[in-house]
Amino acid sequence: MRTIALPAVLALLAGAVAAQPIGALAGLAHGVGVTLSGTVERILDEDEVLLADATGTVEVYGSPDLGTRVAVGEAVTVAGLLDDDGALEVYATAVTRADGTVLRFDPDA
Repeated sequence: MRTIALPAVLALLAGAVAAQPIGALAGLAHGVGVTLSGTVERILDEDEVLLADATGTVEVYGSPDLGTRVAVGEAVTVAGLLDDDGALEVYATAVTRADGTVLRFDPDA
């Protein structure tokens, strides 16, 4: 089970975290709440995609089925928690599509 900092969760729920460039993630602390906007560049697995913006790419994990609910080339906004254990990755709590549809995910799953 992952431990999540309460301030990060509250900020995500309140929508208070502004979208940031993917290239800026490397300097952030493990477990911090992030919001990213970009395009799904590749489906890596049934629960993981590669998100890209003009500054870089990052793997986004959404259990259990993120990779089956979005499409390559789709513009999305991801809210989640940064994981830097090994490869840089974001555990999605919500993915918002261009039409406003929100897909919810459990980062502890």
